[in-house]
Amino acid sequence: MLAEINIKNFAIIDEISLSFKDGLTVLTGETGAGKSIIIDAIQLLAGARASVEFVRHEADRANLEGIFFIEDDQHQVYNVIRQFDIPLDDEGSIILQRQITSKGKSICKVNGKLITLGILKEVGQALIDIHSQHETQSLMQPEQHIKLLDEYQHEKLTQVKESYLILFNDYERLLRRYKDLSENEQEIAQRIDLIKFQYNELTEAELEIDEDSQLEDERQQLANFERVFENLQTTYYALYGENKGLDFLSHAMTSLEQLEDVSESFKNLSEHLKNHYYAIEELSFDLRNQLDQLEFQPERLNEIEKRLHEINRLKRKYGKDVNELLELMAKMEEELEQLENKDTHLHSLEQQINEVEKDTLIEAEQLHEVRKQISENLKQAIHAELKDLYLDKAQFDVQFNTIEGHINWRGQTIKLSKNGLDQIQFMISTNPGEPLKPMQKVASGGEISRIMLALKSIFAEHQNMTSVIFDEVDTGVSGRVAQSIAEKIHQISNDSQVLCITHLPQVAAMADQHLLIEKDQNDHRTTTAVKELDRKEAVLEISRMMSGAEITDTTLQHAEELIKQARNSVKA
Repeated sequence: MLAEINIKNFAIIDEISLSFKDGLTVLTGETGAGKSIIIDAIQLLAGARASVEFVRHEADRANLEGIFFIEDDQHQVYNVIRQFDIPLDDEGSIILQRQITSKGKSICKVNGKLITLGILKEVGQALIDIHSQHETQSLMQPEQHIKLLDEYQHEKLTQVKESYLILFNDYERLLRRYKDLSENEQEIAQRIDLIKFQYNELTEAELEIDEDSQLEDERQQLANFERVFENLQTTYYALYGENKGLDFLSHAMTSLEQLEDVSESFKNLSEHLKNHYYAIEELSFDLRNQLDQLEFQPERLNEIEKRLHEINRLKRKYGKDVNELLELMAKMEEELEQLENKDTHLHSLEQQINEVEKDTLIEAEQLHEVRKQISENLKQAIHAELKDLYLDKAQFDVQFNTIEGHINWRGQTIKLSKNGLDQIQFMISTNPGEPLKPMQKVASGGEISRIMLALKSIFAEHQNMTSVIFDEVDTGVSGRVAQSIAEKIHQISNDSQVLCITHLPQVAAMADQHLLIEKDQNDHRTTTAVKELDRKEAVLEISRMMSGAEITDTTLQHAEELIKQARNSVKA
């Protein structure tokens, strides 16, 4: 959940800190008091683009900070956190920070790490779902619909979708290979000439496995011959010979042998010393062999220097070490063989593509059939939600389309994509006798609000969103419809924390937390203040929302009754 947000020098906000609770939090207040400015601040924390207009007049910068607590260690945000190596603390808190300067610069941080705006947006989208009259339109875009359908009852779809994607990725890989190999003749001829030149250059070098590292070791020894010889010789003579290290150890070993029959501990010490003696003796033999093999060869050093110069030239040219150059040569051989025998390989690829295409299409058909089943369940669920929102005459449908291509399927020519063969569009008719239309063509603001809430009621638990924010999505409704919207918004808060800006007293009465946003003027400057209302204060505010400026005993009674009804409906 979003636990706290701190805002400083942002629009008409001087400095405020807001603490939020779980469940439904409503923000109310007069028009222009700054309710939507708070939502703007949250949107910026979620990665929205900033403007210098957000920086408070005469301030150098605006500072925003939001603190989230995530209890679910499998939450989708952690995939983004891990992807970008963002640090995490043990408490599971995620801190988003945004600074906007008066010169238009923007600084973004997550848990103290500097990040790009794009990364902030990915993190923010995994945490916050914002809906306003404008944002609702994005929910209604057809490209979002297949994602929503797949999230709904996803457990029925996961395995078949994974099976499809394995085949589809293989299918796309083969298509890319075929395209690369069937490019125009001039490009292929140029490619063959280039590969042959590079391959011949590497072949003439007669490279051997690990040759560069071995030559480097040998060069080091030859370049340091005098130092190596002197130190090896000193070490050897310190150990071997009369009155040397081994001679003294031999005397010590003989003396300790005389005590072996005295006790077991002396016998163990004697054995221990013998083992060390023989090990050092073996070491001295190795040192002597090294000395015998040493030979100063200035001509060999020159050969190595020349050879390393040639190898390093090739490494700089191709950006590889010797072993990688040898692997590159093998790949060049394979590519040359394919290019010089293009027609044979194209024929082979065509056969592979046809076989994989058939298998991929079978999996795509299965994916399509599962989606059809899920869409029927979704239609029933949406109709039930719409009925609750007094759109009981509305008809909802999931329209399945295909992308035009070259594959024959049920009398159509279709193209496969990562989503299979389906393009999904949600269709709706809100009045009897009207044809089904794409949802984005529904004109009424009140109808759009209710349709959006119906969708959110269905998808909230599947989207695993930390915080859902509604910015005046209840515009254009009243009466029993307003009450049904209030109940739906509270229902969504059972699965996600909900923050809601509202002018509807029915929604405000449902609040688990009620924040009043007020505009104040001090020293000829306008500022925004926020106050958390207790029960008595909430009754007064809801009364004001019902009647306007004048609060009467009747409106107070109505407000009190509205809150009681809201509490009873929640308990029920």
